[in-house]
Amino acid sequence: MVSNDFWVLLAMLIYFIVVVVIGFVYAKRSNASSENYFLGGRSLGPWLTALSAEASDMSGWLLMGLPGVAYFTGASDAMWTAIGLACGTYLNWKIVARRLRKYSEVANNSITLPDFFSNRFHDKKNILMTIAAIIILLFFCIYVGSCFVTCGKLFSTLFGLDYATMMVLGALIVFLYTFVGGYLSVCTTDLVQGMLMVTALVVVFIGSVTAAGGVDNTVAFLQDIPGFLSGTHMAAPVLDDAGRQIVEDGMPLFGVPNEYGLVTIISGLVWGLGYFGMPQVLVRFMSVRHSDEIKKSRIIATVWVVVSLTAAVLIGLIGRAVIPTEFLTQSAAENVFIVLSQMLLPAFFCGLVVSGIFAASMSSSSSYLLISGSAVATNIFKGLIKKDATDRQVMIVARLTLVVVLLFGIVIALDENSSIFQVVSYAWAGFGASFGPLMLMSLYWRRTNLPGAVAGMLVGAGTVLVWNAFVKPLGGWFGIYELFPAFVLGLLAIIVVSLATKEPSKEVTDEFDSYLEADV
Repeated sequence: MVSNDFWVLLAMLIYFIVVVVIGFVYAKRSNASSENYFLGGRSLGPWLTALSAEASDMSGWLLMGLPGVAYFTGASDAMWTAIGLACGTYLNWKIVARRLRKYSEVANNSITLPDFFSNRFHDKKNILMTIAAIIILLFFCIYVGSCFVTCGKLFSTLFGLDYATMMVLGALIVFLYTFVGGYLSVCTTDLVQGMLMVTALVVVFIGSVTAAGGVDNTVAFLQDIPGFLSGTHMAAPVLDDAGRQIVEDGMPLFGVPNEYGLVTIISGLVWGLGYFGMPQVLVRFMSVRHSDEIKKSRIIATVWVVVSLTAAVLIGLIGRAVIPTEFLTQSAAENVFIVLSQMLLPAFFCGLVVSGIFAASMSSSSSYLLISGSAVATNIFKGLIKKDATDRQVMIVARLTLVVVLLFGIVIALDENSSIFQVVSYAWAGFGASFGPLMLMSLYWRRTNLPGAVAGMLVGAGTVLVWNAFVKPLGGWFGIYELFPAFVLGLLAIIVVSLATKEPSKEVTDEFDSYLEADV
């Protein structure tokens, strides 16, 4: 083990210094205006757009949550979720990115997602903007908390230090470079972090196969675990009264595997629907330099996601063969990537590789902080409270919001037994159902009107909350991932209410009919 090893600390320290310096390098340019601070002046090239979108989306969930699920219960849950996410990534770039880039500029140069929805429907009372900003605050506080959990688990596992102290330290590093550098620093560090994340995953995957004695030995070991490699069954660890897996004769005990039927397969696949409503991804579409560069970004992003997700799932599976009794709960299993890195890599390189985990958390939580700040400052403060607010006042409010969200995220992350996978799945459903149906209808259906948009957003968010708390525990078909029913009901609400109320104005429909002709 390399806990407290000087070379690990040195490698991570170098990494931290680099990302903070990037923040300061972009500080002057980012602070030139609120558009630069929140959207980078719409100047991102295809590589920066693609890797920034994917790195900010995946977060520490990719390197800890997903491998942890695969390690503890086998291939099925992790595999179907990964397939859903890969398909969702491609479709989002294919059917949303180019249209949103064009429409967001045509719709009064919208620089945030709430801005776009409000301007798209000419919402003079800013109803949509306010609802969207509140939803962003609610679910991003949860999301930021999941990223801080990742930071705490990383440092605690690596160095044996206090979880809470390390979690707060990681949160403060993220806050510093986001606070100073704004969107450009976030996206530039995302490019570095995206490359580091995929490199770390591939290196640890190859090392894990070698440590397990090769492909044949690994597969033979895992096939002996009932249901572990099945796509239609889920391995069932035998747990004691404390919820920890029982170990006998140096081997973990598994019972009869659970059925992984159609309901759970759909629950995994529908993760892909969430992409249509992810603010941290959609804002990247809005900031790309030109819509003609979307195709190149789509290819880069899709390849990155497929390689990264595949490696993450396989690391979890192979980890069970390499260290079969190391983790006895799913929450603990989320450290499998870290421990394998410690076992397989030289100290300095281990420090660089595990920085990939911190990179993932930083790229995501910085985006969440920034979007939360823009939602409050631009959409609530300037949109509702002080419509004549200056750029300087908007940015002051944005930074105060960063502080508030930071503190909420820290409070949520104080429980070190939190499962990153479960926390992320809840917030993912919230955004996907609240914004996804409305985004698709906004871009593709000219008959969508303001009442329909409001109804869809409220029904989507409300269904996630109600389904998760009251319906899902009933089991059976009701146990399906809440994103699916919430997305469907949100979509139906938009259609039904739009058709039952007044058609949008000619000004709105004329804008819709012509936005694709915009050369942006």
